[in-house]
Amino acid sequence: MSDSVCETIAFDDFLKVDIRVGRIVEASPFPEARKPAYKLLIDFGEEIGQKKSSAQITKHYEPSELVGRQVLAVVNFPPRQIGPMRSEVLTLGVPDADGEVVLIEPNLEVPVGGRLF
Repeated sequence: MSDSVCETIAFDDFLKVDIRVGRIVEASPFPEARKPAYKLLIDFGEEIGQKKSSAQITKHYEPSELVGRQVLAVVNFPPRQIGPMRSEVLTLGVPDADGEVVLIEPNLEVPVGGRLF
């Protein structure tokens, strides 16, 4: 992925991407993934429920410290098969100076299921 600015899109295009806050309820190593990753189970509240995600976040996080943490994820992409797991949401992060993923998370506690706007 390039760091250059992408083409301009309409605001309605942005609204098509459903980004919600969820709480990680389970996190475990995912040795079957091609790159180091964790399997996450994220609770997005009553409307969306719990969803699975594969996340390449092993550099900065341990599974035990992820449980209970709030994260942002795209919940309306089609599921992707990642090895033996079906990843249902895209957990969002940004690269640090070395290109390792840092999770995007609210800096205050917010209700799960809340939509980014």
